[in-house]
Amino acid sequence: MKYMLIWRASDEGNAAMAGTDFEKLLESVGRFNEEMIRAGVLLAAEGLAEAEQGVVVDFASDPPLITDGPYGETKELFGGFYILNVTSKEEAIEWAKRAPSFGPGFKTEIRRVTTIDEFPQDNEWIQKERAWREATGQL
Repeated sequence: MKYMLIWRASDEGNAAMAGTDFEKLLESVGRFNEEMIRAGVLLAAEGLAEAEQGVVVDFASDPPLITDGPYGETKELFGGFYILNVTSKEEAIEWAKRAPSFGPGFKTEIRRVTTIDEFPQDNEWIQKERAWREATGQL
């Protein structure tokens, strides 16, 4: 099963990170990544650019409202993610608990990633996506 670990930080957490030694940060995250690679569970890992560089497409109106970052209410922003291939939600939780700790203001959300096999296989759009995934080596 695939699970996504989503790193989230509050404004408080981001402010606390401002003084962090970047080399030490890279080392702690790098060691964690290496551990997951050795265990054979890491499928993907990416960080996200600052919220100020982002855009929100809000579908509450027609046409959708486009808002550039930074955002007014930033209680918690996604900062990056991992996608793991593990046997259970409990295993995903155990990996999340082992992640580098950055202190108060940081959380990791864990969500199962659904697979194409969970959708109706007789659906035309699912068949097209399956063909694309097979052609690109994703299946």
